[in-house]
Amino acid sequence: MPTSVSREAQAAIVRGMAATATRYPEPDDLDGWRALAAATDEAVRGMVGALPALGGEEERIDLGGLPVHAIAPAGLAPDDRRVYLDVHGGAWISGKGEVCRVRGALTARSVGARVWAVDYRMPPDHRYPAALDDCLTVYRALLEERRPEEIVVGGSSAGGNLAAALMLRARDEGLPLPAALVLSTPAVDLTESGDTWRTNLGLDPVLTGSLMPAIRLYADGHDLRDPYLSPLFGDFTNGFPPTVLASGTRDLLLSDTVRMHRALRAAGVEAELHVFEAAGHGMFLGNTPEDKDKAREIRRFAEREWARAAL
Repeated sequence: MPTSVSREAQAAIVRGMAATATRYPEPDDLDGWRALAAATDEAVRGMVGALPALGGEEERIDLGGLPVHAIAPAGLAPDDRRVYLDVHGGAWISGKGEVCRVRGALTARSVGARVWAVDYRMPPDHRYPAALDDCLTVYRALLEERRPEEIVVGGSSAGGNLAAALMLRARDEGLPLPAALVLSTPAVDLTESGDTWRTNLGLDPVLTGSLMPAIRLYADGHDLRDPYLSPLFGDFTNGFPPTVLASGTRDLLLSDTVRMHRALRAAGVEAELHVFEAAGHGMFLGNTPEDKDKAREIRRFAEREWARAAL
């Protein structure tokens, strides 16, 4: 147990290490995958169920059957046009509905801006490229209401994968890019070739092993090195927004995050990296001082890039 982090963070590590490792269904067991997604969502709802009222305004937008949760934090000025396009995580199989809405509300409070939370389609019923198509649909719709410099896109884990892939897809389709991109512990190399997939195995209190069963379900037979599936292998020299990346020293995806940062820097993209002591995948999943520190860094980055883009 590391003594270099807060008591709250240490407690979170203990809880994570005591949790049962995820057991993935067989590839063709569709009911098993649906049951796993439902159980995961129920666990997340249990974690956030005791949160106080978030306040603010909420609206459910329907884009031809694709739900988007538009959420403004309490106290937001009526003329504040900034929007944070939030892409939820959940190994591409969980995080829909109420979980997506609550995560969007938490993000709105954290970044101090309006959020559009994408309730994208997921496996086993909808596989690649359904989720990425949905993210692009929402981004197009948002561009009809906001200038690109008023938009920041962000995602965590599988959501970070989709957010980064969205930037490549939007650029390739000739769309203007947003003011900035936020990638929290992003899964950007679906081949799992990074060093920390091995060196942090057994140390990450959130990810207890390979995600390959979920990755293969999502990818549906496509080449895992395709940049729309593994953005790390994309070309960043022809346009990419300023990016902040966050991970932790115990994160199984630390290598994904570090390698993405280096790839962006090599291509001349403005990118900053924050690695937090003893944090696993998704930090400490709570209200620890370390989680608050990360939230401050992301808000500072987003506010700076919104302000720069508005000049």
